[in-house]
Amino acid sequence: MGASGDYAPFSLRTEAGLEGFSQTVARAYAAQTGRRLESVPFHWPELLVDLSQGRFDAAASGVTVRPERSLAGRFSVPVAQTGAVALVSASSTAQSPADLDRPALRVVVNRGGHLERVARAHLPRARIQALSPNDAVRKALIEGRADAAITDTLEAPHWQRGTELRLLGPFTCDRKAWLLPADAGEEATRLDRWLLAREADGSLGRWRMQHGLEATPATAEPLAALLAALDERLALMPLVAQVKRARGLPIEVPERETRVLDAAVAAVRDAAAATGEAAPDQAAVRALYRAQIEAAKAVQRATPAAPSSLAGAVHDLDGELRPALLRIGEKIARLVVALPPALECRQVRRRARDALRAPYLSEADVRALADAIVGLGGAPCPAE
Repeated sequence: MGASGDYAPFSLRTEAGLEGFSQTVARAYAAQTGRRLESVPFHWPELLVDLSQGRFDAAASGVTVRPERSLAGRFSVPVAQTGAVALVSASSTAQSPADLDRPALRVVVNRGGHLERVARAHLPRARIQALSPNDAVRKALIEGRADAAITDTLEAPHWQRGTELRLLGPFTCDRKAWLLPADAGEEATRLDRWLLAREADGSLGRWRMQHGLEATPATAEPLAALLAALDERLALMPLVAQVKRARGLPIEVPERETRVLDAAVAAVRDAAAATGEAAPDQAAVRALYRAQIEAAKAVQRATPAAPSSLAGAVHDLDGELRPALLRIGEKIARLVVALPPALECRQVRRRARDALRAPYLSEADVRALADAIVGLGGAPCPAE
C-alpha cells in the first residue's frame, strides 16, 4: 500500500509507525483477504510516477478522485468525502476564500497534490507557493511566512490544535478513494466488493468515527458509489471534447454509441452472473447508459474551446481516454447490479443533484440520469 504518512487523519507517520484511517482500512483488508500488508512511502508530486512503476498495489492515503488520476489508474469506490478550506491567522481580515484571491496575499499549499490544483484554480491572482512535505505548509502559516494555507475539512482540525487559526470555506466537495494501477481490474473488483460489504456491515462507519471522519457520509453504499462513478466518468468529458476539437472529430457518432450500449448491457449481465444476482431489465440498463451518453455529449458541447482548467497537452483519445472510460464503465456495471431493488424517485434526484458535479453538466442531464437509475428497479419516476 502506498502511504504518504503526512496527511491526517488518513495517513500519519508517528513514533509507533504509520497510523490513520487509511492504515486501519488497509490492515483490515489485508487480514480479511489473506495478504501481508507492506506500506510503501510516496511523495504527492511523484504519486502517478510511482503508480506507473508498480511501486505499490494501491495508494490509500486520502487520494482525491481527479480526472488525470482516472487516466493513469483506476479508483475504488469512495471511502470518504472532504472539502478544500483555507486556514488563516486570527488577525486576518479575510472572511471567505474569495478574499484571499489578491496579488498581495501569500497562500501556501502541499506541492503536487489535489489541493495545489484547487488553490491555483480558485485563487489565480494570489501568490501561490507549493511546499513539500505537507507539514511545511502548516509551519509556514504558523511562523507568519504565509497569509493562508489550503487544506481540507478533515485535516484542518489537526492543524488548528494548539493555535488560533480560523477556517474559511469549504469551497469544494471532493471524494477520497484508493488508487490502483490501470491493469489491476481483478484487485479493483475484489476491493470494491469488500468496501461495499464493510459499508453495509457498519465497519467503515466505525473506522471513520475512530479517526475523526464522522462527518463523512456513507460513500461506499451502492447508490452513492454509483453516482460517484458516473461523476468520475463525466469529469473526463471536457478532456474528450478537447481531443475531438484538436483532431476535428465529431461529438456524435451513432454507430459507436450503439456499440457502447451493447457492451454496457453485456457488462451488467456479466457482473450479475459473477455475483449470482439477477441482472436488471435490459431496456432499463440501456436507458441508463443512453442517459450517460447524452449527458457526456452535452458536457462536450458545453466545454469552452480553451478552458484554462484544461490547459496543457491534448490527451490520447484511444490510448488514454477511452481505456479510462472503459475502466470506469466496469465499475459502473458492478454498482448497477449492487443497487437495492427499489429506490425512491425524489431521494435519488436530490442525491444526484448533490453528487453529480462534473463541469458543464446541466440540471436536465442530472435529472435524466437520476430517473434512469430509479428505472433500473422497474418503477419509473412519476411524471410531473
